[in-house]
Amino acid sequence: MSVRSSSVKILAVVAGMLATFLLPATSAEASGPLRTHAAGRGKFIGAALATSPLSNETSYRNLAATEFNQVTAENAMKWDATEPSQGQFNFSGADAIVNFATQNNQQVHGHTLVWHNQTPGWVQSLSATAMRTAMQDHISQVVGRYANNATVVSWDVVNEVFDDNGNMRTSFWYNTLGQSYIADAFRAARAADPDARLCINDYNVEGINAKSTAMYNLVSSLRQQNVPVDCVGFQSHLAIQYGFPTDLQQNLQRFAALGVQVRITELDVRMQMPRDATKDATQATYYRNVVNACLAVTACAGVTIWGFTDKYSWVPDTFSGQGAALIYNESYQQKPSYTAVHDALAGGSTTDTTPPTTPGTPTASNVTSNSATLTWTASTDSGGSGLAGYNVYREQGTTDPQLGQSTTNSITLTGLSPSTQYQVYVRARDGAGNLSPNSPLGTFTTTTGPGGGGCTATGTVQNQWANGYVVQPVTVTNAGTSAISGWTVTFTLPAGHTLSGSWNATLTASGQTITARNLSYNGNLGPNASTTFGFQVTRPNGDTQTAAGYTCA
Repeated sequence: MSVRSSSVKILAVVAGMLATFLLPATSAEASGPLRTHAAGRGKFIGAALATSPLSNETSYRNLAATEFNQVTAENAMKWDATEPSQGQFNFSGADAIVNFATQNNQQVHGHTLVWHNQTPGWVQSLSATAMRTAMQDHISQVVGRYANNATVVSWDVVNEVFDDNGNMRTSFWYNTLGQSYIADAFRAARAADPDARLCINDYNVEGINAKSTAMYNLVSSLRQQNVPVDCVGFQSHLAIQYGFPTDLQQNLQRFAALGVQVRITELDVRMQMPRDATKDATQATYYRNVVNACLAVTACAGVTIWGFTDKYSWVPDTFSGQGAALIYNESYQQKPSYTAVHDALAGGSTTDTTPPTTPGTPTASNVTSNSATLTWTASTDSGGSGLAGYNVYREQGTTDPQLGQSTTNSITLTGLSPSTQYQVYVRARDGAGNLSPNSPLGTFTTTTGPGGGGCTATGTVQNQWANGYVVQPVTVTNAGTSAISGWTVTFTLPAGHTLSGSWNATLTASGQTITARNLSYNGNLGPNASTTFGFQVTRPNGDTQTAAGYTCA
């Protein structure tokens, strides 16, 4: 990779890494966000972000901010978004991404400057001289806009220049300008921002094959010509039905030997629908393998997931019958693939064995029939991995269920039972997974619930197979005469059955008793109103029993 002098951009990146640095955790149960563990390994964990949900959905925005330390604009920096008409630039979407990243101490990777897709027709119809000039002007304007912005640290300069056989793609760029457009684009980008890291990016180059070898030879040739290619991006749009590229790490390493940085730029792992536990497990293994491959190669800067929630994935619209490619489901619930990424990043040894200090006694306010707000005096952490948040528990004897988690010294609990006394305590957690001693107990009693019968819950088995089943929907109905602001459903799993997934509710297990609590968006129900949630269970082969005994409070 090229050697650059000290600059505000490089210093800002270093400062950002140090601000979130911690040593990796000892346990797969360490509860810090992905970005905390990635920084502890000297890597980034990123996501491609879409501007609409970033502006309009709190859950999307919060996860994007808390879980990732690098972001890529999914579409807002492409040519059709930034220069739809010649000389007429629109940076509203791009600026929104950059501003969000700046506010949340994240790096931005610009995507993409020169590509055969999402490029306006006016570019494609130009003569060779005019097209080369338009390309250079576009790069100058787009890269130049952020050249002095320490948040924007790298760019995909050219994207997808090969076909799957390793031949140059016969795009309008190549047909009009020949292969020279690639070197010209990199030189224009270097002139626009001398400090940005400049990347070439492609798909189906994860393993050692004809296409990746063509990429290897091109990068080698360009660097011999002093073309400023600083890094190579491996998109990694994988699918479980096609197998995993087992030589990914070896491939990353051979590119690194050229002197470039390598990175996983657009990771997702799709499957044939519908989802099931076996497919989820395979998908999780693929995600873990990719992260581990990057961790094993010093020159691999990090991994960017192409989105993070299945609610906003490009896969179903592009690959018929396929989907569920990301680490959160459509309801922003973590999937096994999230755990796989988290645990891969959190692995290793640590010198932080010092737990945070004991939190203060939780004090309740705004108590209703099914909710309460708790606050407590904050803990401090001196072990080096940083305070990650708090777990809130209900004291119930031998097993104390966790009622919720918070990253601040306050939480609003929902789904509580009416007319019930709660004794609760708090434990602080740090980035290495150490838990503080229990706080002193706080006590509160919920008020009387809605009249006329409270709420009801019924579960329907939607699908079942030899070693598992899906219950969807579980219908929760307010059978009372007053509105409710939260609900709790309990049910029992037969012996040997375990939860393997859920959606539209938060589920916790105490032995075979499962407690489901509403999420923020489906807890408010007027009289006779209903909502639903669902879950998936793994069971022993040949066992035909299913969950039973649904009750609602």
